[in-house]
Amino acid sequence: MSIKILLYDDNEALRNSMTLLIEEEPGFELMAAMPNADTVEADLATFRPEVVLMDIDMPGVHGVEAVKRIRLRNGSLPVIMLTVFDDNENIFNAICAGASGYILKRYAAQEVVSAIRDVLSGGAPMTGSVARKVLGMVPVAKSTGQEKLDLSVKETAILQHLVNGYSYKMIATQEKISIDTVRFHIKKIYDKLHVHSATEAVSRAIRDRLV
Repeated sequence: MSIKILLYDDNEALRNSMTLLIEEEPGFELMAAMPNADTVEADLATFRPEVVLMDIDMPGVHGVEAVKRIRLRNGSLPVIMLTVFDDNENIFNAICAGASGYILKRYAAQEVVSAIRDVLSGGAPMTGSVARKVLGMVPVAKSTGQEKLDLSVKETAILQHLVNGYSYKMIATQEKISIDTVRFHIKKIYDKLHVHSATEAVSRAIRDRLV
C-alpha cells in the first residue's frame, strides 16, 4: 500500500517540484497538491491522507490555522510544515498548533522523503537549525529538593534514544520491545518530566543532564 500524501503550498514551482519528488519515490502517492488550505476540512474527508505537507504563508487560510483545523478533526494525522520561515515565532506557533515536524524549503529535496518516513514511525522530523531553536524555546526546568524524577533503567535508556533522534520504531528494535511498549514507557517519561512532547523531553534531558 502506498503512503497517501496531501500537499498545500501556494508556490506553483514548489508544488511541481514536490510532485515530481514524491511521485518518483516508491511507495508514495501524492493525492493532491493544493494552492491553499481553504478546503482543508473537506480535503481530509475526500483524500484521507496519511501525511500532510503544509506551507505556512498562504492566501486565505494560514498554514498554522490549517493545522489547528486538522487537529480538531484528527489528533494523530502527521502534519509536516514545509516553509521558508525559520524564525522563533512561526516555529513556536506551528508546534503549538500541533505540527508533527518542520522542514525548511531550501532543504526539502534532501529531507522531505526521509521526514515522511520518520514521522510515520513516530519521529518529529526537523531541519537541524530548527531543532536547535526548538530546544532553546523550552525553559530550563528548575529542580527542587523535593522533586524526584525516579526514572527506571528502561525509561532512562528510552530517553537516551529520544535524545539521539531515534523514532519509536528504532527504539523498539534497539530495546527489543513492541512499539506499544515504547509508547507506554514514553508516556511514563512525559509524566515524570512534566512535559508533553518528545521535543520537551529531549530538551529537559539535555539541560538537566538526565542521560
